[in-house]
Amino acid sequence: MKYRINPKNHNELSALGFGCMRFNRDEKEVEKQIIYAIENGVNYFDTAYIYPNSEVILGRVLSKGYRDRVNIATKMPPHAIKKYEDFDKIFLTELERLQTDYIDYYLIHMLPDATVWNRLVKLGIKEWIEEKKKKGQIRNIGFSYHGGRDEFIQLVDIYPWEFCLLQYNYLDENRQAGMEGIKYAAGKGLPIMVMEPLRGGKLVTNLPKEAESVWDNAYVKRSPAEWAFRWLWNQPEITVVLSGMNSMEMLKENIKVASETEVNAFTEDDFKLFGKVREILDKTIKVPCTGCNYCMPCPKGVDIPTCFSCYNDMEIEGKFAAIGKYIMQTGIKNQPHNASLCVKCKKCESHCPQHIKISEELNQVTKSMEGFYYKPLRFFIKRFMKFDK
Repeated sequence: MKYRINPKNHNELSALGFGCMRFNRDEKEVEKQIIYAIENGVNYFDTAYIYPNSEVILGRVLSKGYRDRVNIATKMPPHAIKKYEDFDKIFLTELERLQTDYIDYYLIHMLPDATVWNRLVKLGIKEWIEEKKKKGQIRNIGFSYHGGRDEFIQLVDIYPWEFCLLQYNYLDENRQAGMEGIKYAAGKGLPIMVMEPLRGGKLVTNLPKEAESVWDNAYVKRSPAEWAFRWLWNQPEITVVLSGMNSMEMLKENIKVASETEVNAFTEDDFKLFGKVREILDKTIKVPCTGCNYCMPCPKGVDIPTCFSCYNDMEIEGKFAAIGKYIMQTGIKNQPHNASLCVKCKKCESHCPQHIKISEELNQVTKSMEGFYYKPLRFFIKRFMKFDK
């Protein structure tokens, strides 16, 4: 196993982290996988309060003599916090589930924007974090994020975080927080933990045949998954790449790849291969937005790059998944950023290097992503997660 140094505390963290959101249904098989991962050098396990039974299973396995060999990352859901006492209520439940008295890497889960963070601040989260760190119950504090670049950068600067977790892969190089966000956070000294390295498997199972052919005919034989992982591990800014490994075969393959990779090992030919695959995937997208953000800020608050990113994802992830992402990333925040807010002022269009007719395309996004189900679903999610409080 290759290890990367956490620049904040100089801990050695395995390049491959075990994502615990989707464990195999067979708990005995899960135990075998966790132990195999530990015995082969994986020392970072990522779970969360809201992952069904995940903390309990992980805690049960680690209690069999493995706790001191690993770093546990788990998360507190902001929507469950209504008063100061809720911080401890959730945290102590997590300690009990995980059968431990401390968490190595603790995250504020799916922190969407500064508004939600400021609500938590008013409830006393800064004081609570300080207390837990003094007691040694939290060793590193961070946040996980889904959304656009500008809000990510704002969150990086809003508190002295010790790490962060975000979606990143070769298709999202210029989407969501993207490479620019990654480099910004790394420049602040933050370890970068990456989720969705394969886009939920879409960069393996949903690739066009033309893209599969690029990998099949490459100068070296590697699976699409291996290429995707190597692209991430090639970057010195990346500390840990999480993978939701629910089979022994997948686990062994990923460990093997993680043991072979080096930083800055790609050749010019390697980057050309990714360029070809992106070019093929770009043909499936509806709007040629590169996520450069020159169109921003929108005077009406539309997050234009994120709207287009979710809209384009319909071709790869399917309409239902893309709409869910669209609502999460633009609709449930304190001040929504969805496409229908556009008033067609066209201020953005004069700044677009791709010469996209942004107002027209946002109208198409609205038609495709904001059907009759949009407002009720957005209302339900906002009320459930209390992002409007």
